[in-house]
Parts: sequence; C-alpha cells; structure tokens
Amino acid sequence: MSARDRYAELHAAWRWEVPEEFNIAHAACGRWAADRTRFALYWEDESGATAAYTFWDLEQQANRLANALAALGVGRGDSVALILPQRPETVVAHLATYKLGAVAVPLSFLFGPDALEFRLADSAAKVAFVDPQSLPNLAPLRARLPALAHVIGVAGAGESFVTPYERLLERAARRFTPVATKPTDPALIIYTSGTTGPPKGALMPHSCLIGNLPGFVYSHDGYPQPGDVFWSPADWAWTGGLMDALLPTLYFGQPIVGFRGRFDPERALDLIERYQVRNSFLFPTALKMIMKAFPEPRARFDANLRSVMSAGESLGTTVFEWSRAALGVTVNEMFGQTEMNYIVGNSQAHWPALPGSMGRPYPGHRIAVIGDDGQEVARGEPGDVAVNRIAPDGTPDPVFFLGYHNNPEGTRKKFSGQWCRTGDVATMDAEGYLWYQGRADDVFKVAGYRIGPSEIENCLVRHPAVANAAVVPAPDETRGNVVKAFVVLAPGHAASGQLVEALQAHVRGTLAPYEVPKFVEFVDALPMTTTGKVQRRLLRGR
Repeated sequence: MSARDRYAELHAAWRWEVPEEFNIAHAACGRWAADRTRFALYWEDESGATAAYTFWDLEQQANRLANALAALGVGRGDSVALILPQRPETVVAHLATYKLGAVAVPLSFLFGPDALEFRLADSAAKVAFVDPQSLPNLAPLRARLPALAHVIGVAGAGESFVTPYERLLERAARRFTPVATKPTDPALIIYTSGTTGPPKGALMPHSCLIGNLPGFVYSHDGYPQPGDVFWSPADWAWTGGLMDALLPTLYFGQPIVGFRGRFDPERALDLIERYQVRNSFLFPTALKMIMKAFPEPRARFDANLRSVMSAGESLGTTVFEWSRAALGVTVNEMFGQTEMNYIVGNSQAHWPALPGSMGRPYPGHRIAVIGDDGQEVARGEPGDVAVNRIAPDGTPDPVFFLGYHNNPEGTRKKFSGQWCRTGDVATMDAEGYLWYQGRADDVFKVAGYRIGPSEIENCLVRHPAVANAAVVPAPDETRGNVVKAFVVLAPGHAASGQLVEALQAHVRGTLAPYEVPKFVEFVDALPMTTTGKVQRRLLRGR
C-alpha cells in the first residue's frame, strides 16, 4: 500500500464526543450567527434570481419563523413537512423546526399526489411548506389530511387555504429561545424509497448529524480548508442533499451554493466556475452527463475543484479516471443509506482510493459483511454490508436512526443482533476495502453464477456510444436468467443491430462470458429515484 496510507492510524484514534444537549439548529447556524460577515448561503434559480445570506440572516429568519409556527400551535414532537426545492426558505424552515423541538419531514417537490398523501398522512404532518411547483400536487389532498392544520406558501404559492410565508413572518419577533434537546431526541423523518412495500419513514435523531461528520470530513479530504465553497445538485429533501451537503457544510460554518432548477451539465460547470466551488457531491449520473457533454471541461470552464464525493451508484473505472484527468480531482466514492449514512468511503488524501471500490469503513464506524445467519463471512465472500450499534471506541455509534416511524416490525427486520443490515451486497478484501455487488434484490444468478449488475453497467458505459446503462435479469428456461441491458445512447449514436453486437463484443472482451448481455434494449432514459438511483425493479417489470 502507499506510504501515505494513514487509514489504520486514523481509524484507531477516532473517539466520539456527543454532548449531553445537542440541537441541529444551533450546531448548523446559531453558534456562527454572532459573526455578521460570515456567509452561509449563496442562492440562485434558473430564472436568474440571486440572493446571499449570512449565518446571522438565517438565524434571524429562523427565529421569526419559529415564533410564527409556535403561534400556530407547533411544538415539540409535531411533524412539519417541507415540500420544497433548494430555496433559502427551505433552510430557514429546517432551522425553525429544530429550534421548536419539532420534527422536520423533508419531501421532494417532485412527488405526485399519491406519494405525498402517504407520507403526509403517515407522519401526521401538522404544517406543510409548499412552493408554486409542489402546491398543485398537495391541493387535491387537502381535505383528506385531517392532521394538516396549516399550509404555508413560499414564492407566491397561493390558494384559499394557503398562508403566505411573508405574511407569517412580517410581525414575528426576531428573538426565540430554542427548546433544549438531547442528541437522541427526534429531529427528522426521512422516507426511504424502498424496493418493496410502502416507503419507510426513518426517524432520525439530532445526533445523526454528528454521526455523519467523519465521513463528510474525510470524503472531502480534510474538510474544511480555507476557501472551501460547497455545491451539490442533490435535492435537500433526501439524505444525500441534506446530510451529505447542506447540514454538514453549515455545521462547519462554511458557505454552500443553492440552486433551484433542473440539473444540466453546462449550468453545473458554470456554477462551479462563477462561485469558485471547491467541494461537491456529484452522483455518478451527474458525472457521466458532464463527461459526455464536456470531455475536457477545463478547456472552457475555470473549474478548480478540491474535492468531489460521489454516491448512490457505483462510479466505475471510466468515470473515476476521467474525473482525475479532466476535472483534476480524485473522486472519493461513499456508501451509506438514510438509516445510517456516510459509513464507508474513500479519502484519497489519507488512504488510496481504488477505482471501483466503495472504500473502507470511515473512522467511528464498525462495519462488516455478514451472511444470512448474522455472522461475518470470510474476506472475499459476498454478503450484506452491516453496521454495528457499538462503535470501535466502545460507545454507541451516533449515526443510527431511532427506528421506522409507525413500523416496529420493519425496524426489527433491519437488525441481526447488534448488526444493522443495509441490504447492499459487497465483498471485503484483505485491506478492508468493500466492493459493491448490488442491492440484495438486484443481484441475480445466471447458470449458477452470481451477478452484480454494476460491473456490467460500468463496462458498458466505457463504450463511447453509451451514456448510461442498467442491467437486470431476463428469465431463461435453460439458465434460469440471462443478462438484459437497458442502454441510453450518447449524442451522435443511433440504435442498430450492429451496435448491439458491438456492445456484446465489448463486454465479452472485458468480463466473463456469462456476463455478456443476451438482450440490449435502447431507451431514452432510465427510471430514476429522486436520489439519483436507477430503479431496476421497474426495468425488471418490463
């Protein structure tokens, strides 16, 4: 291993320091607000509107909103839904909710009526924040949600039952005494997409932010450093945007760029240039889109990134090597999930980042690959990635969720003793690096061979005609299953039988014969979750 491999030293030295009282609003804003020159948020939207906020600005608005919500009857333990994109009001609403000891329920502004109704009813949301894009999906549900007492509209979102955000704040006092909270008090309900059954609401404590910090620090190669400015297109309504970008950046008193609008490679590089973004979380799909649109981005854009973290899907060797050569940054892949996030990953400044690897357990977390019996499997054998409730220093790991809201049976099934299963299959090598095989329900067998889709997908993306790809099993009488690939073509390429044969030959020349796609179907786009993950179960349904 490299001489700069400090992994064992850093992992052994980590100690958790969780205070007796802890509140996300104070940690991520209040303690920085005395310095009125310290910027927290630079914001713009695709219409061209811009704004900038110091920590003092956010603290004043959060205090006013907390007073206004308290006057509406919101208190400790009440659920407050935030159906908002990346907006300043989203940050303020989060902070105000935590100050009240209430529970924030971030929901994607892209959710349709059915998705919203289940989550709002299950969480018993007392208040919902909406904008002009999310209000039309909430409006027809209003009468079917008896617990929802108030709907607050930002950016002009209006209906007869909507209270304008500005009117709510205009007479509210700027001083508010926050409710004292313990680290284990509930702070958030984040709904996971799941592969079967209805979504599960992961009830997260205030301490989960502390639990995310070592992964955040190391995946950004020693965050923060002078001049760091963060940006990510990840939606603040899901763990990737909230816990991998917004809240940890603010926790360290550093500025983040927010942008309301759809992801576009040119706009992404423009934001990176104009705000001199130094740190970013870019999911593999975003990096692939940038790579295909601008193979040499620094020939046109003044991009000076210091660190990039990627998660959600396997990055693959092609994108990893392109990022290093074309963006000048070694991407640190990370793995986690809502229930216990930021647990495994790379930190190329502190230990070697191996292309295609998920990385190693971040300091502070005890990780193993376990079998169906709950016992650790041998190195190199595939199994379920799991996290132990007790950290290596002998104290409870603060990264954990409290349980699934209204679903004790789901919580029970998540654990095997002290091990919490992720449902993701991987192998661990002799050096402690994890290698992703796929979701437990994405892994399949062909003629007795166990196949994880990510290796084939990464191979296909290396072909110049392929912008993105997803692999699923197709039933076969002889072999049980064969490999089927859904392929999104890169610009300038057209579907043809010859291209199918070329792609099959491309895989055959790199991987095992049983991994060659028997069928290739060209599609305009892959079905994706709001968290940037391919929905392979929808493709299997085809």
